[in-house]
Amino acid sequence: MNRKAHLLYVEDDESLSFVTRDNLELQGYEVTYCKDGQQALETINTQSFDLCILDVMLPELDGFTLAKAIRRTDTHVPILFLTAKSLKEDKISGLKLGADDYITKPFSIEELILRIEVFLRRSGVRQPVAAAMTNIGRYEFDYPNLALSCNGATHRLTQKEADLLKFLAENRNQVVKRSTILEQLWGEDDYFLGRSLDVFISRLRKYLRQDESIKIENIHSVGFRFVAE
Repeated sequence: MNRKAHLLYVEDDESLSFVTRDNLELQGYEVTYCKDGQQALETINTQSFDLCILDVMLPELDGFTLAKAIRRTDTHVPILFLTAKSLKEDKISGLKLGADDYITKPFSIEELILRIEVFLRRSGVRQPVAAAMTNIGRYEFDYPNLALSCNGATHRLTQKEADLLKFLAENRNQVVKRSTILEQLWGEDDYFLGRSLDVFISRLRKYLRQDESIKIENIHSVGFRFVAE
């Protein structure tokens, strides 16, 4: 990108936020920092961002509630949760709210930057020279504009949902390993990211249920097969 990527960073731990913000700015990002959820809520109503980094446990307004508010006005900006919680149920709950990924504290700056770069690379594909429309069964999939349409109704996808659907559609009627999907779209293959993938697969099945000929089949212990005309 020619301009600096603009990040929203919401964290109430002053020491952690100072170090993290400093490192992100050294990497060339423009960072807008908020110390609590309410301040962040006011900020998102006046500014636009390329990626949001939200701590879950925030004063005034928690990260989950903030993510809901962001998704009401912006369906595609990547949301990355920072969480001290190790319970996978909490992480799955966050993903269901519309977050794209999470990092468990304590985390390394290198890991955070890697995740950010993965999302920004994918977001950069959002404006190709020609906006190609892909037919998937009865659906029209407009990847550049994160839109899935059927019978005159259009559903707006998050960036990660669109990335996953695009990847599956490009490999339709083939068995794709879970590890391949995770490495391509999340940057690495581990257990918790695998659970994240399951959440996104469930979302896509829900979005595509108007066409019974489209199936995302589980291939036990291997991965998935996207069946579509």
